Amino acid sequence: QVQLVESGGGLVQTGGSLRLSCAASGRTFSTYAMGWFRQAPGKERDFVAVISRSGGYIYYADSVKGRFTISRDNAKNTVYLQMNSLKPEDTAVYYCAASAALPPTDSFKNYDYWGQGTQVTVSS
Repeated sequence: QVQLVESGGGLVQTGGSLRLSCAASGRTFSTYAMGWFRQAPGKERDFVAVISRSGGYIYYADSVKGRFTISRDNAKNTVYLQMNSLKPEDTAVYYCAASAALPPTDSFKNYDYWGQGTQVTVSS
């Protein structure tokens, strides 16, 4: 069992930055690929980024490539999402998730554990 708790969301102006954190419980954090997803009101949950267990493989959605950076610290059981140059269309609830699937995947169906989400609002 893995419990995930996101933090770092908030309200920011267009062009601003936020850093999301996701703290995981348990001793098996390093055995999971970690992903970030987001869901805007009335829309489906969309993939944002994934990082492999060791951090050696990273993949981003085209919509955030070049603006967002995913990273992880296995010693701290934490995954991060640095978000720069934020746009109003980035407004959503952001979720971190853990996946045991190999290779690392962008499909939410392959994620085993989810956090409760943190709201990110970008004002224009």
